[in-house]
Amino acid sequence: MQSPSIGIKWLETADRDLGLPVYQTAGAAGADLRANFAPEDRAGISLAPGKRALVPTGLALQIPQGWEVQLRPRSGLALKQGVTLANSPGTIDSDYRGPLGVILINLGETEVHIAHGDRIAQMVVAPAPQAEFRPVEDLDQTGRGVGGFGSTGAR
Repeated sequence: MQSPSIGIKWLETADRDLGLPVYQTAGAAGADLRANFAPEDRAGISLAPGKRALVPTGLALQIPQGWEVQLRPRSGLALKQGVTLANSPGTIDSDYRGPLGVILINLGETEVHIAHGDRIAQMVVAPAPQAEFRPVEDLDQTGRGVGGFGSTGAR
């Protein structure tokens, strides 16, 4: 499968010195996104425990049809500070052209400061085919059947 080309547009107030999303290693599945606040907000934000905020990236995307961009938490932020994405994974559809924002939530016990330029999420590009939905009278039988919510065991 050939990798898609994602068009990235800088928003008017974006700090272009922060650069485009970057894969940090050769084997990384996700490219890091940075908080990119408007000039009047470059001091960043403080996120109290239990609170959430839409953090700007300064970017808008052009995603090819048949693909999506998934936003995922950064494991270090989640483990060390309790900061994750409120809607993980977040999906950016191929026909969306608005500003790319990341909904962060602080699940930790202390206030966390999100500074301008901080790496706040990962962006994963994935195929997103549209399925055909059709009504059926019966479903094919499987070994699992209707078992759900832990039915396959604890370990």
